[in-house]
Amino acid sequence: MHQLRYVVAVARTGNFSRAAGQCHVSQPSLSRQIKKIEEELGQRLFDRMKREAKLTSHGEAFLPRAARILEEAEAVRFCSPVDFAPQGHY
Repeated sequence: MHQLRYVVAVARTGNFSRAAGQCHVSQPSLSRQIKKIEEELGQRLFDRMKREAKLTSHGEAFLPRAARILEEAEAVRFCSPVDFAPQGHY
């Protein structure tokens, strides 16, 4: 989940250092995690320039999904056990 948070933070700030600050991690650690998720996906998510990071077309497609996953994960944190009870047949 932290990798998804980092992707969203870099996309919002446009900068790895600012994103690291917002996420309370070091910039090298954030960069390593972004690189790791890019390797797992087999696609670059960001074009890296000297002081700026811009989403690639793959990054633009990935960002809404990452944000949605984070929103859903946050919602689950606040669910009661009743919310997970089976509600009918599948």
